[in-house]
Amino acid sequence: MTQIFHKSFNTLSKASIVLGGVFAATAVAWLLSANRAPYISLVNVPREQPVPFSHKHHVAGLGIDCRYCHTSVEDSAQASLPSTKTCMTCHSVVWTNAAMLEPVRESYRTDRSIEWLKVHDLPDFVYFNHSIHVKKGVGCQSCHGDVDQMPLMMRRNTLNMEWCLECHRAPEKFLRPREEVFNLNWTPPTDKPQAELGAELAERYQVQKLTSCATCHR
Repeated sequence: MTQIFHKSFNTLSKASIVLGGVFAATAVAWLLSANRAPYISLVNVPREQPVPFSHKHHVAGLGIDCRYCHTSVEDSAQASLPSTKTCMTCHSVVWTNAAMLEPVRESYRTDRSIEWLKVHDLPDFVYFNHSIHVKKGVGCQSCHGDVDQMPLMMRRNTLNMEWCLECHRAPEKFLRPREEVFNLNWTPPTDKPQAELGAELAERYQVQKLTSCATCHR
């Protein structure tokens, strides 16, 4: 019987299998790395908002505590955004005619909320409770970064599952005293390294290493 394919096709078929495997591995590696890239994770990417609210001005400059605006962060799963009335507590007196604050004044006049763009937006299948993290001694800075140095709000962390697990597997690396949770300038004391302090706080606050899927995916 006449041979249909040339013997070289054996080599070509083997090469195509190898190249196919390399292509598949490259595609998987690219997908994994793309999930961490700034254009996907939006890390260090300032987000445009209806009003260019500056945490640097309000927190570092004016010394406003996180809880003044995020009123439910200690008691609720949601940190909450401030109502327009909260903004107008000051801006009915200062910067009353500033053009950039017209959306705030319009919201106050019409009683329609400002449509802020959520920067730290977790997927709907992820459950996160702010209050429990505050009670366990996780500082705002651990997740949100140096917000007191941000003219415009941006992410400092990817919010990927691997990032969450880094803390859940070793919480002692990130814990601080409860009274320092909202202090963006806090650092561990010089006479007690973070590992030692964190271990003490984990025992005191009964912090568990929760890595079960059901902890966050409910």
